[in-house]
Amino acid sequence: MMQKPKIGKTAKDIFAATTTAPTGEPRPGPGRPALHDEAWSKVTVVLLNRHIVFLDRLAADIRERTGTAIKRAEIIRALIDVLAESDLDLTSATSAAELKALLAARPRP
Repeated sequence: MMQKPKIGKTAKDIFAATTTAPTGEPRPGPGRPALHDEAWSKVTVVLLNRHIVFLDRLAADIRERTGTAIKRAEIIRALIDVLAESDLDLTSATSAAELKALLAARPRP
């Protein structure tokens, strides 16, 4: 008697690791694709509710005006970059209140 060919996948096929796409290229890692090519670290930062409200309102205002969605993390990174690129010396501050006072007292163009 002639045996019929098997149709479908075997358990070996189903549970085989898939490290490459059918095109032979490596599959992307888990999660969203990175939007930046620098080395990065994920950190946890505790913000007060008023900080979150401010960031969310700013993001909503940006989206309303430009049509572009921006994430809280992008806003925070931009603020840090501006501070890092400034010539402000904040090393004398001993508290968040002093940091805020030094930032508020900076000369404006």
